[in-house]
Amino acid sequence: ADGREEAKAVTAPLSLIITAFAPVSDVRKTLTPQLETGCDSVLLLVDLACGRHRLGGSALAQTCKQIGDEAPDLENVESFREFFSVFQSLNQRGLLLAWHDRSDGGLFACLCEMAFAGHCGLNVQLDGLETDPVSLLFNEELGGVIQVATDKLDQVCAAFEQAGLADCVHDIATVQKEEQITIHNNGLPLFSASRAELQQAWSQTSYHMQALRDNPDCAREEFDAIAQADTGLTANTTFDLDEDIAAPFIQSGNRPQVAILREQGVNGQIEMAAAFDRAGFNAVDVHMSDIISGARTLDDFKGLVACGGIPYGDVTGAGAGWAKSILFNARARDVFEQYFKREDTFSLGVCNGCQMMANLKVLIPGAEHWPHFVRNVSEQFEARFSLVEVMESPSILLAGMAGSHMPIAVAHGEGHAEYHNDAQRQQVKSALRYIDHQLQPTEQYPFNPNGSPQGLTGFTSDDGRATIMMPHPERVFRSVQHSWRPDEWQEDAPWMRLFRNARVWVG
Repeated sequence: ADGREEAKAVTAPLSLIITAFAPVSDVRKTLTPQLETGCDSVLLLVDLACGRHRLGGSALAQTCKQIGDEAPDLENVESFREFFSVFQSLNQRGLLLAWHDRSDGGLFACLCEMAFAGHCGLNVQLDGLETDPVSLLFNEELGGVIQVATDKLDQVCAAFEQAGLADCVHDIATVQKEEQITIHNNGLPLFSASRAELQQAWSQTSYHMQALRDNPDCAREEFDAIAQADTGLTANTTFDLDEDIAAPFIQSGNRPQVAILREQGVNGQIEMAAAFDRAGFNAVDVHMSDIISGARTLDDFKGLVACGGIPYGDVTGAGAGWAKSILFNARARDVFEQYFKREDTFSLGVCNGCQMMANLKVLIPGAEHWPHFVRNVSEQFEARFSLVEVMESPSILLAGMAGSHMPIAVAHGEGHAEYHNDAQRQQVKSALRYIDHQLQPTEQYPFNPNGSPQGLTGFTSDDGRATIMMPHPERVFRSVQHSWRPDEWQEDAPWMRLFRNARVWVG
């Protein structure tokens, strides 16, 4: 501005990003770092560096303001190939319980992260490895840690020996239910700290960034929850999970039509259609432009489902905007109003579809007490796997499910239920609520991802024909869609009952 010119040079290395894809033949065989605590087991270090402990470029070196002289490298391609082959075989045979790679932070970080995921402790023994404990624990050479049940240990070791990798495998630790992580070397204690202490230290940087970006109160609640005793996700149903109550209706060959309604940007219609198709419906793709143009009405449908996703780019108030495209269009308003009045129909709104239907409550009989949905208390989009309880309600879609609790997918930025006054909140027909891992209704973040009062996140009309909810049952109607599930679940997940209830109600 003052006429002076100043030349500046910025030197930055170019980054090459290589993206690789591979098919997964069976997602049920996926291994995670979460340690199993319900059986006797050992943790094995698979050291593909064959005893090399180079610290160059490691997290440890950087914390000491160093770079180092020698960085880890792949020395033996054939050994790496053999490891991958053996690992896949062991996993297919069901001989592995958990797995985590040795990467940033080295073996110490790898073991700690596995303990964090399992909410457990570890007894780490470095005896017999005959090397400097610091370089052993913090090098970032190729390798990883696998958890193996004690009664399967011989089979696992034999497989590695047959592949010529016996010298790479070391018994390194055992799981402890007491949440203490201890390290011994040559029989002497080297280090000890609680799981909570280490996990909070591990989370400090993320917590402080989150507190600046998001609602700081929510960031603090999530950080404090690390130190709490946590039983983790659980599931319990008050109905027979394996009973297909819709089977007699499917066998009849009659497939009632359900309108899978979407607006521009909606992306949940495929899963929703799949769930209703599985329950015995003929799922029909209906776009809002079909309704507005007059190309289609809802006269031939028994069900109407407003799907979730990102309509209108998921900008603030997108669900309300979707509703206004109906309310302020005479043809569309009449189509929806006539549909909702028909007593032989049901309706479901999920996520953005929930927001949309909540704004259409003037057209839906018995829905006048439904809340309005506003921005999450965390001030951020929340994509989580949350625990909910099905409440006693007249909802025809949740019939016979009251008292059940199970996980469900959550993905929304405006899911906080807002009421005009206490009278409205007391009169609303609640159907679903978030609960914590002690199975209590909660407003605590992140167990309640949007901060809705009393954890309420699903509602129904007075006669139960219209139900809205912020979570996504269509994303978890199969057990394989869950990131966590009980071992005894077969093909169907509990949320499949919701779609089958619809088929039974239609008759």
